[in-house]
Amino acid sequence: MLRNMTNSLLRHEVIKTTLPKAKELRRVAEPIITLGKKPSLANRRLAFSRLRDREMVLKLFNELGPRFASRNGGYLRILKYGFRQGDNAPMALVELLDRPAVAEEAKTTEK
Repeated sequence: MLRNMTNSLLRHEVIKTTLPKAKELRRVAEPIITLGKKPSLANRRLAFSRLRDREMVLKLFNELGPRFASRNGGYLRILKYGFRQGDNAPMALVELLDRPAVAEEAKTTEK
């Protein structure tokens, strides 16, 4: 489950999940992003063994690694998002920091 959530987070850069899952996702996703900062063959193989998705490994090393090169950790932001309708579980929004400006442009065009 955490592998799928990590792949979704890396693909979409924002996901909505329950708060306990989001906190556990941080423990899995942040070390993988740290691997992406040093593009060696060993790190690529280790990232692939954890993600099992070639497309996400390429994105990790080509886009996300250089984006977070100057950051020493804390790549994710977890925002509380209210409660789920059915069982009142606390929800959270998990997003990568320093996202591209494409998302901001879409918000301004909606207004």
